[in-house]
Amino acid sequence: MLIFSGVVGSCLSIWPKAKNASRFSGWLARCWLFGGVLCLATFWNLESAKSFDNSVMNLKLYAYNKFKTWDQFSCYNYLIFKESSWNYKARNNSHFGLGQMKNRIVLKLTPREQIDLHLKYVGHRYGYVNNEPNACLAAEHFDKKGWH
Repeated sequence: MLIFSGVVGSCLSIWPKAKNASRFSGWLARCWLFGGVLCLATFWNLESAKSFDNSVMNLKLYAYNKFKTWDQFSCYNYLIFKESSWNYKARNNSHFGLGQMKNRIVLKLTPREQIDLHLKYVGHRYGYVNNEPNACLAAEHFDKKGWH
């Protein structure tokens, strides 16, 4: 921002005099054009508006908001920690992602999409309790068999 204000300041300090206006009009136009492009380049970054912070705490918060009870989230947290330690890039032979799912499509999903897909899997395989996936039953199965 300091560079931008310096450019605008230097452009304004050489405001053309009446007798040599044509000499400085090109310079002034270039200064304003440069300043406009700089503003657009600074504020037009659409990709950063769409990006998410994929830190472990933010992923846990996203998963927590998918549950209604603390107990089910606590079981889900235990399950994901055992499977991948909340590393959405985790790989274990032919299993991928947060929930260590076998489908290769998980590699192309965002971490939030991985959570959504894994919750659908848990709900389909272990059923639902109070309209939320039964993560505690999945965690019990994991403790007994080593997989879920």
